[in-house]
Amino acid sequence: MRLTRTSNTAKASNGLGISRRQFMQRSALATGGIASAGFMGHSMVRSADAADETPVLDSPVETKRTICSHCSVGCGVYAEVQEGIWTHQEPAFDHPINRGAHCAKGASLREHGHSTRRLKYPMKLVDGEWQRLSWDDAIEEIGNKVLELSQTYSPDSIYWLGSAKFNNEQAYLMRKFAALAGTNNTDHQARICHSTTVAGVANTWGYGAMTNSLNDLQNSKSILFIGSNPSEAHPVAMQHILLAKERSKAQIIVVDPRFTRTAAKANKYVRLRPGSDVAFIWGLLWHIFENGWEDSEYINQRVYAMDEVRAEVAAYSPDVVENITGVPEAAMYDTAKTIADNRPGCVVWCMGGTQHTTGNNNTRAYCILELALGNIGKSGGGANIFRGHDNVQGATDLGLMSHSLPGYYGLAEGAWKHWADVWGLDYEWLKSRFDQSDYTDGKPMYSSGITVSRWIDGVLEKEDQISQRSKLKAMFYWGHAVNSQTRGPEMQKAMQQLEMMVIVDPYPTVAAVMNGRTDGVYLLPASTQFETYGSVTATNRSIQWRDRVIEPSFESKPDHEIMYLMARKLGFADELFKNIEVNGTEPLIEDITREFNRGMWTVGYTGQSPERIKQHQQNWHTFSFNDLKAEGGPADGDYYGMPWPCWGTAEMRHPGTPILYDTSKPVSKGGLTFRARFGIERDGVSLLADNSFSQSSELDDGYPEFTADMLKDLGWWDDLTPAEKQAAEGRNWKTDLSGGIQRVAIAHECAPFGNAKARCNVWTFPDPIPKHREPLYTSRRDLVTDYPTWDDVASHYRLPTLYKSIQQKDVTGRYPIILTSGRLVEYEGGGEETRSMSWLAELQQEMFVEINPALANDLAVKDGEMVWVEGAEGGRVKVKAMVTPRVAREVVFMPFHFGGMFQGENLHDRYPEGSAPYVLGEAANTATTYGYDSVTQMQETKCTLCRIERAS
Repeated sequence: MRLTRTSNTAKASNGLGISRRQFMQRSALATGGIASAGFMGHSMVRSADAADETPVLDSPVETKRTICSHCSVGCGVYAEVQEGIWTHQEPAFDHPINRGAHCAKGASLREHGHSTRRLKYPMKLVDGEWQRLSWDDAIEEIGNKVLELSQTYSPDSIYWLGSAKFNNEQAYLMRKFAALAGTNNTDHQARICHSTTVAGVANTWGYGAMTNSLNDLQNSKSILFIGSNPSEAHPVAMQHILLAKERSKAQIIVVDPRFTRTAAKANKYVRLRPGSDVAFIWGLLWHIFENGWEDSEYINQRVYAMDEVRAEVAAYSPDVVENITGVPEAAMYDTAKTIADNRPGCVVWCMGGTQHTTGNNNTRAYCILELALGNIGKSGGGANIFRGHDNVQGATDLGLMSHSLPGYYGLAEGAWKHWADVWGLDYEWLKSRFDQSDYTDGKPMYSSGITVSRWIDGVLEKEDQISQRSKLKAMFYWGHAVNSQTRGPEMQKAMQQLEMMVIVDPYPTVAAVMNGRTDGVYLLPASTQFETYGSVTATNRSIQWRDRVIEPSFESKPDHEIMYLMARKLGFADELFKNIEVNGTEPLIEDITREFNRGMWTVGYTGQSPERIKQHQQNWHTFSFNDLKAEGGPADGDYYGMPWPCWGTAEMRHPGTPILYDTSKPVSKGGLTFRARFGIERDGVSLLADNSFSQSSELDDGYPEFTADMLKDLGWWDDLTPAEKQAAEGRNWKTDLSGGIQRVAIAHECAPFGNAKARCNVWTFPDPIPKHREPLYTSRRDLVTDYPTWDDVASHYRLPTLYKSIQQKDVTGRYPIILTSGRLVEYEGGGEETRSMSWLAELQQEMFVEINPALANDLAVKDGEMVWVEGAEGGRVKVKAMVTPRVAREVVFMPFHFGGMFQGENLHDRYPEGSAPYVLGEAANTATTYGYDSVTQMQETKCTLCRIERAS
């Protein structure tokens, strides 16, 4: 939607720093677009005077290679720098993923280099006014408060909330920082985007990541999008999808409550009721089983407990499925037949599937569908999970989570001892950093910390109900958009009860202005990812290298330098950087890479040394756009970015694994089996693969994960060198720091993690076989009896979690409309960066709610009118109505990228002077409600209830 122009009068700039004209003169970067502060007050088109023409520098051009910092597609960018100024950018036409394509967000990257909206120096809030600080004073004051709170309460009273905007090295360092600070209260955005994917998928077949690649979509015969809208969320991925449609004649099916831009490109669109994904998938499987379309041989060889799924699916007959989902039998049959007739096919999902109280059930159901069709481990098939932020995959892999150490090692004593070995630290010293008391969930060192989705309750919950010594007393929001979280009004209350808030970010973020505080808030300006360098992991598991494009702007510092300064103040810098060179106050990125290379054997982050990643970066042109494989050149035979697992040490030169669980290749060439992660039998039934193995494997059946003892039993122990034998004794494939066990297993073309069946029954989850359960706030009260939610849980991730006590309250009388949310192509995440970019701000200027014409008529609301959307827990947002048939009559939709307005109040003047985004709007999540996944504490954003009324 566009704002109506109200004035032609230019407004004076109130920006900090140099004026726009000074900037034009000094940097020769002026554009013909928006003026820095008053752009909405001008006509969008005007005649150009000679004096307004953009000057051109004639100084030498230095070209840097970088990766887009918005979504996780991983687009390559050429950045041109003159005299230290970023003057030009081009999408990399030789990059194997984007091949010269950019979306609107990617095309705006250069504005990071000269945005006047950024934080320019440290600040603190005093009596409601922002005051400038030196870095020394800021670190001293903040550090003193952290030390005071840690001593008075415990290290768990401070929450270190990290970011998917970190590079891999910074994400790893942040998790290590929290560990040495003595807490597991650390997390990042993956918790509220794909945590249910990671848990559901990893517990099905071993790894919780995208199985194939964007490029491999070109080989698909059918692509089922469910809760995914790549046209807006991952635009450059669409080139691969449309190539599949054009060249492979792929059938594109979009299943979504809303007719999206992706649906406009599909062969078939299916509208379903929000929150009914499991019933929909079971409805497809009902037809697949009824007609014998499943791949029986594949299931017999590689899948455990599909018979239990068949029994569950039998209850989801076409009439039952239509009643739950709203999808007629004919549409269900046609969809099932289409994906069965067009194999290999893949399923693509995003937050439309994950952000539910039943998110883990949804993601496992998607996986089971693909297993039934025999699509996993095949080119053109797969579970293709599109991640959100540019490094949300990497930050997850590197362990920036409250329930695990890097590499998904977990929090058991063995995991801590493994990482203590890697870090060269005494385990007992590391243990002493933590509160040693026992709580409901156990000792804090070994129990999952509070999740980012629930930090609000870590402040507001009764202290005796929290499984740690005290409530949260201080929050670090380190590269995080709080408006991307639910329950906005309660969040504001929690912020007001904290003793300290610290926001570390290139921009002030909504946290700086919605808190309602007058003091106790600090702003620390972090550099963007273009002002530092390091590795980043794309959605397909490929690891890419970014050059530093420009030096840090204003007084900003790279995140890892800020971590060093904070650790030095807190007294553990020597331990944190024991293996890492520090130049002045900036740690050496490559040393951090090498450190996690030494420890992350579980997921194969060990073979991608800095040198190999940089080699790939400098040779983009040698990698195939079709399968990512290098054709000649110095990386000949490697897959671009060495998608993990890249087994063994860098010296082994494993090429990476482009398609997970693909048995058609030898393991040494990128092939793989399903992981033997869950034991070798259950109730007397084998969990190992049956007559299925990777090409050239010397073990021609299923086998468990490799250990030192297994090598001895096989007679392969002497394949180890003497040094490897010493390191491997008593260890297994994921704790042997020499890599010898992995090397020998792969020399015999075996997967180090074993060869098992994928499992449909996850016996450790609340629903071992996925079930449909009604949302906590459901408009279908008639379905609650048959499909109830779970009972309340006394303690989960240290906090009580409510289910039945919420669902049993019928609020449909006042709140009859289903509310869902999603993305726009112009903005990303919480939108603070992208709404602060003038080029993007021109394109999308106002927050809105989509309302079906029939519902709009019932409400007497006209297109373009202002309305109040009130959520079922009372949070209200004032937005503009967009009347459109994109949504069903009973559903409304809001994008979640906006902030800077709060329940009708404009917060513009609460930003530090000159730093407010160009576009402000209500946050959709002010109106969203309570609800958390039963396994991961994922928040519910896709299905709640609301009411709408015209604003007076």
